[in-house]
Amino acid sequence: MRARTLAATAAVAALTAAGLTLPLAGSAAAATTARFDFNGDGYADIAVGMPNATVDGKAMAGYVSVIYGGAQSPYQSTGVFSQAEAGIPGTPEAGDRFGSSVAPVDVNGDGVFELVVGASGESLTSDQLKDEGTITVLDGSEWNVKGTTVARGVSEYSSIGSTIATGDYDGDGDTDLAYGEKDEEAGALRFRPGPLTAAPVTTTTLRNYGMGGDTRDLVTGDFDGDGRDDLATAWQALDDSGTFITRWDEQAKPARWWADADRGSALAAADFDGDGTDDLVVGLVQANPESETTHCQDRLGGALLLFKGSKTAQFGTESDCITQSNPEVGGTAEAGDDFGAALAAGDLNGDNRPELVVGVPGEDVGTVKDAGGYVVMNGTENGPYGGLARSQSTPNMPGTAEAGDRFGAQVAVGDYNRDGLWDTAVSAPGENAGEPRSGGVWFVPSSMEETYPLAKSLTPFGFALPHGAIKYGEVLGL
Repeated sequence: MRARTLAATAAVAALTAAGLTLPLAGSAAAATTARFDFNGDGYADIAVGMPNATVDGKAMAGYVSVIYGGAQSPYQSTGVFSQAEAGIPGTPEAGDRFGSSVAPVDVNGDGVFELVVGASGESLTSDQLKDEGTITVLDGSEWNVKGTTVARGVSEYSSIGSTIATGDYDGDGDTDLAYGEKDEEAGALRFRPGPLTAAPVTTTTLRNYGMGGDTRDLVTGDFDGDGRDDLATAWQALDDSGTFITRWDEQAKPARWWADADRGSALAAADFDGDGTDDLVVGLVQANPESETTHCQDRLGGALLLFKGSKTAQFGTESDCITQSNPEVGGTAEAGDDFGAALAAGDLNGDNRPELVVGVPGEDVGTVKDAGGYVVMNGTENGPYGGLARSQSTPNMPGTAEAGDRFGAQVAVGDYNRDGLWDTAVSAPGENAGEPRSGGVWFVPSSMEETYPLAKSLTPFGFALPHGAIKYGEVLGL
């Protein structure tokens, strides 16, 4: 895949004018595998979905912005990827919400990533009040980004593209797609087998939900340690909810492998205890309304529920509940904190154990309401423990904690500067609310020495993105 040199050159001029510096891609930084490398330069990138953005005068038509990794810190090209581009299917229309979700995917296994993009408000007929929704794969391997629509909603209420996940679930070597789908009264979880091409493919319903049912989040992991991808789902209906894992057998048949009545709003998967199986974290956990029991009785300010994987016992036999009242967890548990509203896991300190990054967007900073923050929980042999809390008021964090910023609304991790340590991306979609270009993403490098390394703010105003680029960071690609 060729890096888009012309786009990078344009980025230099734009960032220089904005008072920023663009690092050269050819540094001697330690080579590591990029988690999401869209432009083929070896650095991990950050995908930002902008479903509320205005495109060609169409409100909430939406677009995607990619923040490219670099030797010193990420930078941004001046281009945005929307349905206004010739190579991307569709036309910008009010309410399309292109960028409702974004997820990296390596379609052909070459180590350079494509990007899966949901457009949950896309209408497939002339009736713009219908929301069938589409899911498109963007390929940046040429000078111009090309797109392929790989899934379409089947009814006017489907709204597919709000929740997506990818992985080789059926074990055939092709990347597959899972996504939530709504209906007039209920909803479902759908499976679209690979390869992710434009050819018609029969999809499978993995689960139907009850009245008002919706998929809240999806995450891919190897929860049984067999080396194959499994799919974890958090879902909610009016009078039912839960979390479950779907596993594909040797005949590539899916079945619900494990389930629990508690559910949450965010999921993360990683082998926290190093036993060869992924564990599952459920953020903002809530009890099933029809159940008399829950794993987390104390949920003041938000709670995390950790289900542990095992090669010798049933998944989830061991579980832990974590709040900001736990020992050495930064911050104080208070109503409305939303501890666990966003989750990401990765090795941030080079000890081969994943840390858990926890968004706390409703955190009050002093007397400033909903300024937001996040906690980096330490990786230990027993799982995530303790952790430093950070906000826009902590040292070396650009900006000022302001009411409604909701810093920590989304979090992502990756080695964006290719120094061998995974870094953190944290969004604040409420930053500069009310302005024509609002929101932002903060790049926080990891360091073996500094507790508070110097972070960098990446905003639509600083990048001179078009007016109507609101709530920047509302959606981040993990």
